[in-house]
Amino acid sequence: MSAPTSQKSPDAGAGPRGPAVAREPALAARVDAGIDWALAQKRIVGTVVMVARNGQEIYRRAAGFFDREAGTPMRDDALFRLASLTKQYVSVAAMALLEQGVLRLEDPVTRWIPSFRPKLEDGSEPVITVRHLMTHTAGLTYSIMESEDGPYHRANVSSGLDQPGLSMEENLRRIVSVPLSYVPGTRWGYSVATDVLGEVLARAADATLPQLVEQLVTGPLGLKDTGFHVVDTARLATPYGDGKPEPVRMGKEHWVSCVPSNVPFVPDRVFDARSFAAGGSSMVGTAEDFLKLLEALRTGGTPVLKSSTVEAFATESVGVEAATLAPGWGFGLGMGVLVDPGLARSPQPKGTWQWMGAYGHTWFVDPVNQLSVVALTNTAFEGMFGAFPKVVRDAVYGVTR
Repeated sequence: MSAPTSQKSPDAGAGPRGPAVAREPALAARVDAGIDWALAQKRIVGTVVMVARNGQEIYRRAAGFFDREAGTPMRDDALFRLASLTKQYVSVAAMALLEQGVLRLEDPVTRWIPSFRPKLEDGSEPVITVRHLMTHTAGLTYSIMESEDGPYHRANVSSGLDQPGLSMEENLRRIVSVPLSYVPGTRWGYSVATDVLGEVLARAADATLPQLVEQLVTGPLGLKDTGFHVVDTARLATPYGDGKPEPVRMGKEHWVSCVPSNVPFVPDRVFDARSFAAGGSSMVGTAEDFLKLLEALRTGGTPVLKSSTVEAFATESVGVEAATLAPGWGFGLGMGVLVDPGLARSPQPKGTWQWMGAYGHTWFVDPVNQLSVVALTNTAFEGMFGAFPKVVRDAVYGVTR
């Protein structure tokens, strides 16, 4: 899809501007055009897009609205509910504990959570390992991956985006009450596995998950704006959901249409201290902080991981035959890994890492071309798997469709 230019929506202006960026004029013009198209088409409300090449930030733009109804322009230091971008922070923390020998990939989950013993339909109890959790091959699922009358819906299992005040203990009990979807290790299925992983990490390290992620990841990287709590409520972007003729501002509870079932969002969950720290979806942060995480990983992991650990982290563990979320993509220990660019219809080279977040975010790292790209929006689900992330991706590579 080509992205024609259009009149620009408001750019950053509500907060302090970031550092000066050495822009690549041709790339900047293409990405600007893609953003302008998405805003003009009312596909998204606001966005912050950042690109780094060879360790240098070459593009940064905040565009559209931070709060459309108030007329507040997006700001480049805006805080976003990260949704599944949380998984990358928690997975890096897991890799750090693996390096330290605190846990192993083949450890059974019951070593750390003795009561976590979900069964198969026939009543048998398979072993679920840390590896299964990290690769989403544990036999678990998300309610959003099943129909409205599915077992996770009936058990009221939380995705970590809803049900403020729910405890981890209660959500684990609900997960265990539902039969596994398949024998662990035999398939790939996107799931609450990273929430369970977060509890494993907390118990293994004798710390809360927020403390652990700060100690092992955000602290060493100096990511002061990212965590399981909101550091500055005035900078938290207003969330919106897909709608016609334009996205709809989220209220206290908001449902976004999706197949096979609608997805519940409760934006104020982040303010309820009783809510369990969901390793798959609970963090809040900025595009700048996330780009720093990606660049640290792309360049070898310092100061959070060894380069050999990053290589294992970002290597395909589950292949395309496992039927991941998109054709041509496999899965590593916490992120998608591009296996077949032709099948994926992507200009990215084989070995690219990528993932997304339900509140409207995507990112990718292209190790071959030394590129890191972050595109955060305040619009679910368009910013996650609508036209917008593809337009940004293609603009970075100079591809027209």
